Amino acid sequence: MVKRTSLEGAECPIARSLDAIGDWWSLLIIRDALLGRRRFGEFQKSLGLAKNILTVRLRTLVDKGILKTAPASDGSAYQEYVPTPKGRGVFPILVALRQWSEEFDRHPEQIATILVDRDSGRPVRKLELYSQEGRLLIPANTTLKPRPRPAKRRRIVSA
Repeated sequence: MVKRTSLEGAECPIARSLDAIGDWWSLLIIRDALLGRRRFGEFQKSLGLAKNILTVRLRTLVDKGILKTAPASDGSAYQEYVPTPKGRGVFPILVALRQWSEEFDRHPEQIATILVDRDSGRPVRKLELYSQEGRLLIPANTTLKPRPRPAKRRRIVSA
C-alpha cells in the first residue's frame, strides 16, 4: 500500500481536514456510523470493503478521535465504533457533499434517497453560508486574511 503524505501540519485548514477524513472510504465509514451502523460487519456489509482496508480505516478514525470504540450495546464480547463529537462534526460536511451531488450530478434521478427532517418528513434546506450580520455569502464575498497571533504574555519578575 502506498503511504500518503501527511497534511496534518499544513497551514491550510482544508488540507488538515483532508488529512483526517480525506479519503472516500473514511467519509463513507463516518456516514454509516452517523446512520447508526456500529459493528465491523455492518460497515463491511454496507461498503463491500476488504477487511484489511476497513481495519486500517477504522483504526485511523479512532486514532484521529473521530470514532471511539465501546463495548457492544448487546453485552456481547464485540466492540462497537461510535462517533465522537469530532465525528458528529463531520455531518454538515457530508450534507454539503450530498447536496452538491444532488445539484450537479449528471443523473440525480438515480440517487436512491433524499435527506429529510425526521420530525416533519420534509426535505432539508440547502446549506448556505451567512455573514455575522446575516447576509448570504458567495465566494466573491469572502477572502482569507492572516490569523491574528496570540499576544505574548509578559513575564512579571518580582524582586
